[in-house]
Amino acid sequence: MRDHYLQGVFPIMVTTFDDQGGLDLEGQLSLLNYLIEQGAHGIGLFGIASEGYALTEDERRQLMAVVKTEVRGRVPLVVSSGHNGTDAAVRISKEAEDMGADMLMIMPPSFLRTDGDGLLYYYEAISKAISIPIMIQDAPLMTAVALPPALLARMAREIEHVKYVKVEAPPTGPKVSAVLRESRDGLGVFGGMNGQFLFEELARGATGTMPGSDMTALYVRIWNLFKSGQSEAAWRIFANVLPLIRFQLQPGMGVSAMKHNLVNAGVIRSAYVRHPTVALDNESVRELQFLREHIQCV
Repeated sequence: MRDHYLQGVFPIMVTTFDDQGGLDLEGQLSLLNYLIEQGAHGIGLFGIASEGYALTEDERRQLMAVVKTEVRGRVPLVVSSGHNGTDAAVRISKEAEDMGADMLMIMPPSFLRTDGDGLLYYYEAISKAISIPIMIQDAPLMTAVALPPALLARMAREIEHVKYVKVEAPPTGPKVSAVLRESRDGLGVFGGMNGQFLFEELARGATGTMPGSDMTALYVRIWNLFKSGQSEAAWRIFANVLPLIRFQLQPGMGVSAMKHNLVNAGVIRSAYVRHPTVALDNESVRELQFLREHIQCV
């Protein structure tokens, strides 16, 4: 069995913008320190919740540089580095490693979808160019790319740096079990989807979770309670916050909702999101406020 040294709650950090849509680097560092203070075991950069798809390459480099400098080795950084072109994915991944990434989270190419052999080629090409762990992001609701457990297990066996998979393929509980079984515990399995199925994933042996960045303390409490054998207490917190998790999983609304929650908590200054990310309308903002007020532990 592999020693999965990365485990726990790794929030995907939203990208902070000012009200005109420019990078707010001061706000980004404020958010980073807030997440670490909330108990995050690691930080994810440039994922879907980061609006990584709306950033230029220069902005990614700028953010990576300031975040790496500020984090000072306190927690590991997991950087999303996939691309629809294999050569581009290799270059972006190598650059992320050179700038200080501790692990790469990589989606399969989805614009021109390939077969199993093509997926093996894609991840192996990246692995040969880097020396840090790879987490495969299994998110078929976004990519329409199927990653069967047997294929994931084969990647873990044959590709040197494939060590983890982020399972966002519902039903996630059975997929977590199947991946662990097929890989003979050779893959560390993280959950995603903002922790919607966190409790089931933990019960089936998940290594960690990668939710958004507005409820980190709650996810850490659930993690700590579950790991200490207090599953009933963990369940009560999880069940209490599920209405908010559910609200944020409505297509296109999650990132804006997370930012509004962080503004409400005084962590960031603006809830601005970049098009095509959807900004909550006024009624949705009121619905979100209602949820915050009626969930005891938020």
